[in-house]
Amino acid sequence: MDVVFLGTPDFAVPTLKALIQKHNVMAVISQPDRPKGRGKRLQPTPVKIAAEESGIPVYQPERIKDEEFTAFLETIKADVFVAVAYGQILSERILNIPKHGCINVHGSLLPEYRGAAPIQQSILDGRTKTGVTIMYMEKGLDTGDMILKKEVEITPDDTYGTLHDKMAPIGAAALTEALDLIEKGTVKAEKQDDSLSTYAHIIKKEMGKIDWSRPAEEIRNKIRGFNPVPGAYTTLNDEVLKIYAADVTKGDKGSFGEIIDVDSKKGFTVKTGDGALIIREIQAKGGKKMNTADYMRGHSIVKGSILK
Repeated sequence: MDVVFLGTPDFAVPTLKALIQKHNVMAVISQPDRPKGRGKRLQPTPVKIAAEESGIPVYQPERIKDEEFTAFLETIKADVFVAVAYGQILSERILNIPKHGCINVHGSLLPEYRGAAPIQQSILDGRTKTGVTIMYMEKGLDTGDMILKKEVEITPDDTYGTLHDKMAPIGAAALTEALDLIEKGTVKAEKQDDSLSTYAHIIKKEMGKIDWSRPAEEIRNKIRGFNPVPGAYTTLNDEVLKIYAADVTKGDKGSFGEIIDVDSKKGFTVKTGDGALIIREIQAKGGKKMNTADYMRGHSIVKGSILK
């Protein structure tokens, strides 16, 4: 099939590569390059890099819905548009361009977790299962008819990073399977039950601040869901500390956020709303992510101190 691919981050790359192996990817649409790092140099998107390695033309409109670019898309006689974490909303006019419509690879078992951050939200909510849904795109946000779903287990130690990496190739395989059904004309699409829908809002940096009065397991889920980005954080003596790994443990005494135990081999323990957390992995501002025991060799962690 002749395909136009729309995608931006790492999550979309396995799907693009799978499409290249089996179909004719005519063009790739990605978000514009953005400045990153301390030098604020423009960095190409992961999808752009993958496309250029395969010699596929890449287009990066600031607004895909602009008249000029929409008209350009109409000149590309593709059978289908495939979108994976592209980052812009498509107009109804664009959705109607390809013969077989626009297909989206979404990182949840719809109608749960519509929206921008389904992978993170599934971890934040303490779920043990998620998945990938291949769906037709329509005007509403992630509301289109579903072509197929693939379930993915969330283990207790999964982070946003590990779950992301687990789901990306599953999404690629599911998309390939869905395109086979479309090509054969054997799709049996299923409408979403809007009454069962939930929404996964975009993750912002300030949402990572830890409230130590919350239950220990809830805080641990936040740490997992914000690892590796944007990072769950707290402050100790007015210094920001990012926390990347913690284990739930017992802790009956102390104030919320109080360091109630310090172990040079295991890390330090913080009182929470119910129980406590042993902090396993940490990063100080300007420093490297490291095992908490290693961090404590060069930094004083005092029992009775309060994290805020």
